[in-house]
Amino acid sequence: MYIACPKCDWRPAPDHKWQCTCGHLWHTFDTHGVCPACGKVWAETRCTIPGGCGQWSDHEEWYHEDDDVTVADYIENPALIRNVSPLPNPRSDSQEDE
Repeated sequence: MYIACPKCDWRPAPDHKWQCTCGHLWHTFDTHGVCPACGKVWAETRCTIPGGCGQWSDHEEWYHEDDDVTVADYIENPALIRNVSPLPNPRSDSQEDE
């Protein structure tokens, strides 16, 4: 298993730290997103800057199996995305311009 941002594939080093709202600094993946000082459960984790994209993602989405396709793989070969339904058109066919 490896840990990487699900949006940009940035991978935190083992000494990388996140800060809880209580002020405690720790490596969030050592505790599966639970602050060891106050017990707050972080359902989402922010990718850090510099190095990452700075976006928030579901904490569970950071954990990848070694044989998973990475974000970089998708960027290089978009055909790897299978069975993706197109987004519905927000404007129905019955609406007309006035």
